[in-house]
Amino acid sequence: SDLVDGGSGPGASAYERPDVDPDDLAILQFTSGSTADPKGVMLPHRTLCANLDAIAEAAVVDPSTDVLVSWLPLYHDMGLVGCLSLPATTGTGLVLGAAQDFMARPASWMELISTYRGTATAGPNFSWVLATRALATASERLDLSSLRLALSGAEPVDPDAVDRFVEAAVPHGLRPEAVFPAFGMAEVGIGGTFPEPMSGMRTDVVDRQALEEDRVAAPAGPEAADSRRLAILGRPVPGLEVRIVDPATGRIVEDRHVGELQIRGTSVTPGYYRNERATRELLRDGWLCTGDLAYLVDGEMVMCGRIKDVIIVGGRSVFPEDIERTVADVDGVRAGNVCAFGIEGRKGRETVVVVAEARGNDLDLVAKHIHHRVLEVTGVPAKDVFLAAPSTLPKTSSGKLQRSLCRERFLAGELQAA
Repeated sequence: SDLVDGGSGPGASAYERPDVDPDDLAILQFTSGSTADPKGVMLPHRTLCANLDAIAEAAVVDPSTDVLVSWLPLYHDMGLVGCLSLPATTGTGLVLGAAQDFMARPASWMELISTYRGTATAGPNFSWVLATRALATASERLDLSSLRLALSGAEPVDPDAVDRFVEAAVPHGLRPEAVFPAFGMAEVGIGGTFPEPMSGMRTDVVDRQALEEDRVAAPAGPEAADSRRLAILGRPVPGLEVRIVDPATGRIVEDRHVGELQIRGTSVTPGYYRNERATRELLRDGWLCTGDLAYLVDGEMVMCGRIKDVIIVGGRSVFPEDIERTVADVDGVRAGNVCAFGIEGRKGRETVVVVAEARGNDLDLVAKHIHHRVLEVTGVPAKDVFLAAPSTLPKTSSGKLQRSLCRERFLAGELQAA
């Protein structure tokens, strides 16, 4: 009641700003847990401010004209750092919706952009898929012409999903150049590599066989029969530098050779909270070891997948994202709810398992089509296809599938069948 009535407590004039050391801990940001148990990323004031400054510069943020629209939860780095701390420290306009409202009605995200003339927004790949469906069935025309930065990040960018969003959003005024595929992670604050604003999605089409067998991103023609299209994710934001190294030897590899992405610079975390072992694995000789497989093209980064998730089939490095995306197109499969992973088979060889949420009357036909899609992508049939009941696959609190936990539950027989 004192707060409501004014009370007799001290007023704003009595506030004394505390002394803050730039190296004091500002945020303890836990990782999403999509690939391993969540770890507390330490972000001191110095590190956090360096990344916010870098994002503002790389995204050409203008506080006098920009309006950021977000529904992202504030307990994750993209929402807390990228979509709340950035406007709070730069004075940029912010329209903040609720994550539960977006999940219940994805169209609300696009409506906020239209109503408040949003110029920038962000979301993981699955959220753009949901937005695409909402726009395709929208009964009224929205105005998305104000958007200049539609960032897709936090999980692998699917170029086909981006294309479908653009197709659905252009009738509502979206400029295709506003699409902004980027890379980020909690261990650098949030912003890692950004493309030039208003350059749209650019892709690199590479030979699938060379990529999987030789780990070389050999250019392929757009009409090549066996190719993979990957989004180009831009250059390091100011203050950061990246390199690609051979995971086995630690040696720097040439452009278009796939290796582990490593980062160093002003916004790299000093480590994980009270976890010395994980910190030693993360930071080596001043470089942050991301655990991601990537390559560089003329200084720009292209992401391939997580090292620990790669499935070795017949000497080929098969990326589970490729399987998951093609399976998601099968009728009866719930898009965005597919997990592919490897398990040990006979003679120690790795085999492919696909778990997909499915609905419909003919699940046997759905499973048959999934087997066919896996054979197309990997060249070998899936060891097992498990059709799970809708809304039962394990996900993080931000909605990302937990592939490693899904694998554990499959092996333990704990998944609920459709």
